[in-house]
Amino acid sequence: MREPVDLRRQRILAAVRARGAARVRDLAEELQVSVVTVRRDVEELTRAGRLRRGHGVVRSTVPAAEAPAAADPRGGGRVALVVPERHAYLTEVLHGARTVLEEAGVPFALHIAPRGPGAERPLVERALADGAAGLLLAPRWLARSHEEADQDWLAALDVPTVLMERRPRPGSPSHALDSVCSDHWYGAHLAVEHLVGLGHRRIVFATREDSPTARTLRAALTETARAHPLVEAWAWALSAPGAGQEGPYAADGTAEVPALLRRTGATALVGHGDEDALMIVQRLAQEGVRVPEDCSVVAYDDVVAGLGTPPLTAVSPPKAEVGRVAARLLLDRLRGAPERSVRRVELLPRLTVRGSTGRPADAG
Repeated sequence: MREPVDLRRQRILAAVRARGAARVRDLAEELQVSVVTVRRDVEELTRAGRLRRGHGVVRSTVPAAEAPAAADPRGGGRVALVVPERHAYLTEVLHGARTVLEEAGVPFALHIAPRGPGAERPLVERALADGAAGLLLAPRWLARSHEEADQDWLAALDVPTVLMERRPRPGSPSHALDSVCSDHWYGAHLAVEHLVGLGHRRIVFATREDSPTARTLRAALTETARAHPLVEAWAWALSAPGAGQEGPYAADGTAEVPALLRRTGATALVGHGDEDALMIVQRLAQEGVRVPEDCSVVAYDDVVAGLGTPPLTAVSPPKAEVGRVAARLLLDRLRGAPERSVRRVELLPRLTVRGSTGRPADAG
């Protein structure tokens, strides 16, 4: 659905106000419209006296002294968002947080952490030295040891901090931090219940093992299958080469999925994430395994799952909403609500049924 013109122009104003200036090309990319469309909007807003145009750059006409109070929540600071590089899962989370901050007129800066343990800490320290008044964090945490190494300095932060899609371990020093997450245990429940409801009793879980989300999902799928009275057997494999960072797992789980299905007699598969699930479907086709006739497939992520052949049934974590809720929670803290109890917010995923799941052939 096309975004209304007035709403799009309000978003342009909010983005420019939050940053002071913005490039037309960047605005077009963020709003997912053409550069021509943004230029037309900017021209109208300039004629109305709400923006000033430069050479490819747009500036706000609102003097700093007249900016909303929310834009300067602690007398000069801004919000710092710290996320890992090349982490596609968090793109929607980041977009959701940015939208809320822009609409509130709160200035923010994005910091991209490179790969490697402890990469977020120097970025946070630099942001605080530059006057950051609050933090939205999503540490990469490739392994549990990396998470444990970050606990003490996270707990010692003296500005409002909200973790996004990260769950502090009970009893850890950072357990008292605010956090907003998708409830991946419920997502696992949705996937398994959907397949069991169709008559599947043997399931393969092909998941990643290289992020907190991946490890939480794998544990949730395992526990759900183990506890379900109708699941007769289940097995686990890596969903793609290089998808595991720790533990005694095969280096190439993808190549073994067809053989694992045959060995276990499984008629269904849950794949994490979308691209890996689509690659598995292609691999199954090469082995003569039809989807959904011979094997039903549920993807976990639902960014591109619907573009497959067949379109994949998928569980959708509410990633953009995680970012929005996290940003609103941080703004509450910055606006003087520190007396409220620490909040651990979990948002439920949803299931979208498409053409990749059906009843097994022996279900009658």
